[in-house]
Amino acid sequence: MNQSGGYSPKDLHFADKAQKKLLNGITKMANAVKSTLGPMGQTVLIESPEHTNGLTVTKDGVTVSRSINLLDPVENLAVQMMRQAANNTASSAGDGTTTAIVLAEALSYYGFSHIGDDQNRTEVLREMSNISNDIIKILRTQSRPLTNKRLLDVATISANNDKEVGKIISDTYKSVGNNGVVTVEKSQSSETTFETTNGIKVDRGLGSPLFINDHKKDECVLEDCYILVSDSDINNILDIETVLRPIIAEKKKLLIIAPCSTNVVNTLAANVQKNDLQLCQIVPPQFGWKKEELLNDIALSVGANYFSASTGDDLSIIEMSDLGKASKVIIGRDSTLIIRDSDHVNDSDINDRISQLKDSHKIAKTKEDGEFILSRIASLAGGIGTISVGGQTDLEQKELYDRVDDSVCAVRSALEQGILPGGGVALANAALALDPNKYSSDSQKTALNILREALVTPIKQIHENAGRDLNFEEFKDLHSGHGQNIKTGQFGDMIKMGVIDPMKVTSSALQNAVSVARTILSTNAIVTMARTFEAK
Repeated sequence: MNQSGGYSPKDLHFADKAQKKLLNGITKMANAVKSTLGPMGQTVLIESPEHTNGLTVTKDGVTVSRSINLLDPVENLAVQMMRQAANNTASSAGDGTTTAIVLAEALSYYGFSHIGDDQNRTEVLREMSNISNDIIKILRTQSRPLTNKRLLDVATISANNDKEVGKIISDTYKSVGNNGVVTVEKSQSSETTFETTNGIKVDRGLGSPLFINDHKKDECVLEDCYILVSDSDINNILDIETVLRPIIAEKKKLLIIAPCSTNVVNTLAANVQKNDLQLCQIVPPQFGWKKEELLNDIALSVGANYFSASTGDDLSIIEMSDLGKASKVIIGRDSTLIIRDSDHVNDSDINDRISQLKDSHKIAKTKEDGEFILSRIASLAGGIGTISVGGQTDLEQKELYDRVDDSVCAVRSALEQGILPGGGVALANAALALDPNKYSSDSQKTALNILREALVTPIKQIHENAGRDLNFEEFKDLHSGHGQNIKTGQFGDMIKMGVIDPMKVTSSALQNAVSVARTILSTNAIVTMARTFEAK
């Protein structure tokens, strides 16, 4: 970058030249990403210092999109906008990133081709958004609820047709129920396994190994246990004397979820060892605002009053009535499981909190925020499933982790909004279902043509990746929702054949693709930082 006299010089790009460079950037990125689409899609090898051993192999569209940065600054701006479509789709639906990029490229390409100089570009782009909303309404009419049998199909397809992985994901979801959540983590072994818990799982373990009372399993297990929940520092054992005295006198059990000084932890541990008391302490999970949210949830789940330093609560006045209750707690070295005491909680309060969190999830701005909210819902609802992904090598584990994560998100989306015929068929059917008589103005007709041509691009790409040419004559006499299973070559009802896409994934991909394409197609001037090199 050249800097002189306190300012940064800029390069300007206008009209056809600017649009051509944008389209070049879109094409370069899309070519890398769309090769992964469908059951016969290929993997992409990526060199990056951010990945294990400096490289990764993946079929995950958002991973590929995030790895691409181009030398030419204008082309790279197009890449950044395309990446936004992928990221937004991943954030809202967790899957469908490749479809979003394929659609965004097609909409941009056909937009530049169809919108003439004599047309009102702004009006055409507005009609594109309006017609895309009509398409989503058509998709909703085609959507069907997800059954247990179809759950396995969604999981398998999204895991790149890996039946073994699909079954693990399906079994996990069936175990945790509709309000439960499934998380994915990397295993310390080569095996891919899952476990489910019917309680509150806290990602914090023993404050001291001296609290362990089940040495065979290396855990502290406390049944019929009281729980103190606070984010205030306990620096002196006398700070909680008002509850410790009756706990010790009546030989009750207590789990302290609060930050404690080393002296307090050592005092508690020494009493466990010498006086046979049943006490345990763990550090609160997470940090900052997330810690407060989780501690609030835990307190609500066990019927405790949450004592917080941020609201000026004084721990010295805590009473037994402020403690929560659990039928059982299992504290390991790295995590804690709390099995709720149903007689000690208010179900209506918990249901209200879950309802509020579901509303918050709908407006979550990032995938990470959405995942955090879902994990809170699962903790409150009482169903948590964890899939531990293994692999013989770091590369194998990373590739499988991406597929499992995509599949888990796809199933979650399908549970929310139902399923559609897969393989690109739903979008192609929706394009054909649009009534051309409804769109009479020149702007509407142009927007309709752009969308109709773009919506068949995913099904074309899936066939191309399988080494087949798509012949629409073969589809002419088929009913809506029918198509070809690329793996078997069979024609028929896509849902009955198990070729399925979640409604939420498909609609999110379309909405985000249209949004990005509108931005690209409405651009006529581009300002970039001046470079000291000439991009080739």
